[in-house]
Amino acid sequence: MSRNAVAFDAWIRSSFVEMNTELEELYFAGADRAKVIGVGDRVKNALEAEGRAFVKALLVEGNTDEGFDRAFDLLGDLGLYMAALRRHELTNPDREEKSPFEEASALGLHIGASVGLAPRFATSHLATHNRAVNGRQKSFTLLKDEVLFLDCNTRGIFSYMRAADALRRIAPLGVSSPAALTLFDNAGAALDDVARFNAVLGERPDVERFFFSVRPYYKPYRVGRTVYRGANAGDFSGINEIDLLLGLARANDPYYAQLLVDKMPFMRPEDQASLRDCMRRRSLLDQFLDCLEAARHEPWFQENARAFLAVCKAHGRTAAQHHDLLVAKFIAEPARRLDEARLKQVTASGPPLPVLLKSLEILRDLRLAAKRTDIASSFDKIERLKAAARFE
Repeated sequence: MSRNAVAFDAWIRSSFVEMNTELEELYFAGADRAKVIGVGDRVKNALEAEGRAFVKALLVEGNTDEGFDRAFDLLGDLGLYMAALRRHELTNPDREEKSPFEEASALGLHIGASVGLAPRFATSHLATHNRAVNGRQKSFTLLKDEVLFLDCNTRGIFSYMRAADALRRIAPLGVSSPAALTLFDNAGAALDDVARFNAVLGERPDVERFFFSVRPYYKPYRVGRTVYRGANAGDFSGINEIDLLLGLARANDPYYAQLLVDKMPFMRPEDQASLRDCMRRRSLLDQFLDCLEAARHEPWFQENARAFLAVCKAHGRTAAQHHDLLVAKFIAEPARRLDEARLKQVTASGPPLPVLLKSLEILRDLRLAAKRTDIASSFDKIERLKAAARFE
């Protein structure tokens, strides 16, 4: 890594996170916690100026051809800086046609184009590829609620990845393989871990702190003239691979296909390749249904089908838990207490809150195989298999 990149990374891990924390304490202590403009201007100006000095040096340095991982890490540092500028209202896509931070935009566009990703920070920068130094990973602030969120979210993502890996390994074996039973059990255990980490997230963070001091860093912002949506906790392939491999969602469903297309630029290349591979495979659910009439009384069918349905149930449980516990508690409920103007200061990810909540509800019901006729639910197929396998 170049000397300039090392210096920028060190700043992101020190002064940057300290200034953000100081600003969050000022906002949170105010009578209106959504008020950002006009608060802490001295600190904001220092954050912007210090970061710009690092960015200018990196822009002059240009492409040092140090490989994908180094470029990806630098893109994350730059993205954290630009997201903080957006959070502190030093930039706002609603009042601008292009980003006022030309050097940062130029550097982001250069790196993003060279590695084939959206030119902003993504979930993996703060989760699966967030390198810890002396026991502490990168974050926006030092607030314990953010650190807890990042820790549990990272562990949950890795658990989803374990489940997806187990299910992918069944494809070359076939659903009748004796080894498939072990792999279904592995996937179910991994999803139980997701539920465990979700439960911690549902109990321990302070709702007000998360809503006002953590989530606002995930807002959309401009890079050049283009607005890029906020990073989303679901921007990794594992959870969608599980959807597709289980047969709870279909890649040719227009709603779900659009979701996948939107996520691709925010995922690392290996995630994109793995997801594309799953998109072309016949789902495990359809494979069971293919042999249902001929093999329904075979011992392997009964045992493996029940194990498969248990995984489907576990996946649906984590989806319901995420939506009905985490989204409702940490986003929907506190949002109801704000008027529209104040709400706009703390919303994230891109779409208006009602649109986001409806989209998350559809995803929950797809993963639950809920009985709905307005979406491409697998309810009927799952019920057929349940009846044949005598699964409760």
